[in-house]
Amino acid sequence: MIASKITTRYAKSLLDLAIEKNQLQDCYNDLLAVEALCSESSEFTLMLKSPIINTSKKLSIIKSLFEKNLSKTTYLFIELITKKKRESLLHSISKNFIELYKSHHKIITASVTTTIPLDKDLKEKVVSFVKKKMGKDVELKEQINHDILGGAIIKVGDFQIDDSVRKQLKELKNSYNKNLFIKDF
Repeated sequence: MIASKITTRYAKSLLDLAIEKNQLQDCYNDLLAVEALCSESSEFTLMLKSPIINTSKKLSIIKSLFEKNLSKTTYLFIELITKKKRESLLHSISKNFIELYKSHHKIITASVTTTIPLDKDLKEKVVSFVKKKMGKDVELKEQINHDILGGAIIKVGDFQIDDSVRKQLKELKNSYNKNLFIKDF
């Protein structure tokens, strides 16, 4: 609970600073890269969380990784949270910043699960369908799951449309399992 409040405050502060300096897109791209690094590299995340590695060593690692690859605002922000001994929260801060950025630009994330990859035309239809229903810009994430047998499952936040063959077969099975000779009162 406390960590989530802290990460949200740091992310909000960076968002406000980026808007003020007119570098919002740069900071967003930087934190997408940082979030990807934290997700993909458990060694980097463990290094950030390690109490054994001193702050100066962490700062030198962060400098070698980020100084030339990130915008000055983002790099100085990461350096600041490291000096404040909050580097272990970097992954959560970057996730929160990405969510705040999407909220600021009225972008929602929709995921579509199918058995085969969608072609360009079908992607555009899904995006326009979700955009029409939700009234916001859509970022589409594709997932492949062969267990659904066919059809698609579209998720936007808590809203889900399940039009998979697996679901239809399950509903058909349940309808055949009903005993038609017993009255339901």
